[in-house]
Amino acid sequence: MRLPNSMVKSQEVTTKEKWLGYLLGPAGALFLNAVLATYLNVYYTDVLGLTGVWGGTFLIIFPITSKIVDAFTNVAMGILIDRTKTNQGKARPWLLLSAPLLTISALLLFWVPQSNVTVQVIWVMVSYNLFYSFAYTIYNMSHGLMVPLSTRDVKQRGELSVFNQISTIMVSGIICALVFPMVVSPWWGVDKSRWLLLMSVLSIIALPTTLIEYFFTKERITEEAHATETPHVSVKKELKAIFTDRYMITILAYFFVYTFGLSIKNLSGIYYCNYVLGTYNDGKTMTILSVIGGLPMGIGIFAVWPLAKKFGKRNVTMVGMIIMAIGSAICFLSPRNMVMVLIGQFIKNMGSLPSAYVFMALFADVLDHMEWKTHFRCDGLAMSIYNIIAVAMVGICTGVFNGLLAHAGYVKPYYDAAGTLIATQSDSVQAVIIFCFLGLEVITCIIAALLLSSLDVEKNIEEKQRAIKELKELEVKEGCM
Repeated sequence: MRLPNSMVKSQEVTTKEKWLGYLLGPAGALFLNAVLATYLNVYYTDVLGLTGVWGGTFLIIFPITSKIVDAFTNVAMGILIDRTKTNQGKARPWLLLSAPLLTISALLLFWVPQSNVTVQVIWVMVSYNLFYSFAYTIYNMSHGLMVPLSTRDVKQRGELSVFNQISTIMVSGIICALVFPMVVSPWWGVDKSRWLLLMSVLSIIALPTTLIEYFFTKERITEEAHATETPHVSVKKELKAIFTDRYMITILAYFFVYTFGLSIKNLSGIYYCNYVLGTYNDGKTMTILSVIGGLPMGIGIFAVWPLAKKFGKRNVTMVGMIIMAIGSAICFLSPRNMVMVLIGQFIKNMGSLPSAYVFMALFADVLDHMEWKTHFRCDGLAMSIYNIIAVAMVGICTGVFNGLLAHAGYVKPYYDAAGTLIATQSDSVQAVIIFCFLGLEVITCIIAALLLSSLDVEKNIEEKQRAIKELKELEVKEGCM
């Protein structure tokens, strides 16, 4: 079957490709995922009231066990991508498939029937796995490979990485962090019908935007590989290459630690604003925190790539981790002081700029290094491991966070006889929330910085890329003789 052609024809990265394929295109799916990462657990705890199911263990066990399925589907997806050969590449065709799957599975996440607890529990488990283990796995795997497979040009690849992260941070993060707490949260409260309305709209928007990403991206490196006869490489050989390469092991370990801290922080953010720094859905606390803390993200669009080019992607990311640890520590020392928290959040987000904007370009350097070293690419399988970490953390951290809340005695908001919403938590619950939102990242950022200190993959990377290109040209020449 011949797939629809890409709208990008040039062998050089185009302006249209940057703005449509890497900024606008991913925005729908990434925005949907950002909202789910922040609010899906709130929907389970505060709207559906599932905190007490199975004696409080359901919301602990099911997100974690779901990731067993997710791990298998990620590995399977990585193998499928590496073995996909079409006129449109090996990763982009899966973007096309993911578009309708994202919309349908996201709708099912929220359209939980009004029925007994058993029916609701089954529906939640099935819909959660349909979205995270299948639909979003297919999307995130293929989307994540767009930058590494786009071009070998380090400068152009870095620019695409920045545009890609603008979509993630500016479109998804800022809108989700500003508009939702200020406008949406006070509006939808614990009203299930309003949750259904808005989440249905966001789910549907993901369909056309993902199609835009498909039509305005191009796999130049895959096309380059197709110009020669590429030998079949076994999964065993790919796994050995991945887990014996010190750069790949290091960058995956760094990503694991960083993502764990970030996921716990994101999950606990709304609880921190509702119960520690402000009042329940007050419409201002989370907005103020997001505005002041998020300002560096806008500045970073213009500053981070010049710094990365001058000092190296690894170096600026490592320094950024140290700055993040300092900012989080300032917040942790005065968790109820709005001024100190805002200062700390501003500093912390200044430090997060390199990890946000240049990580995928650094990951692409590691993939190129491995190709130079082994003479074959294992993009799909490497991305599957990366994606297992990214997506599995959603479930693992949700289970861990819910377990901590349940153990501390979290109480679902409720209306009293006079119709007043009661939403307060004990000191022990607040202590858990404070550590999860502020304290944990101090530890994870220090560990991440130590891991990055040995990731000198940028050394001689351009020479390695030239060697790969020369080898490909030689193979093409010999194939024509």
